[in-house]
Amino acid sequence: MKLTTKGRYAVMAMADLARNGGDKPLSLAEIAERQEISLSYLEQLFAKLRKGGLVRSVRGPGGGYLLSRGADSVRISDIILAVDEPIRATRCTPGSPLSCQGNKGRCMTHDLWEELSNHIHLFLSAVTLADVATHQVLGMSGVIYRSATVAQ
Repeated sequence: MKLTTKGRYAVMAMADLARNGGDKPLSLAEIAERQEISLSYLEQLFAKLRKGGLVRSVRGPGGGYLLSRGADSVRISDIILAVDEPIRATRCTPGSPLSCQGNKGRCMTHDLWEELSNHIHLFLSAVTLADVATHQVLGMSGVIYRSATVAQ
């Protein structure tokens, strides 16, 4: 899976906002300092997060950003997708006329990597921002896997 700093930093910043913001807006400078992320980079990410409806801005003195809804209803996959970070492990682009091996079609392991991408997306869709902010993620993969197999 190719997850760049864009996706990781967006999740880190949103977790910081969920944990430290509450009802008062947080400035990006505060988040940047705590998370050791460039302020200009955060500004770019929060423009996308705002456009994606995950945060709202408050102008003026004491302004900053607030979550647009509760942290328990924001999925990690929502954050990653809002900053245009694809969740995929294949080397080809889905829907592209060029497959894994150019015009030769899909590579032998394509289905393996495609299924891995699906599992990653399912996991990140099951984890909320509240889970991350309150350190409730460790061990969730087993719970999610058991729930999925019971449902079948």
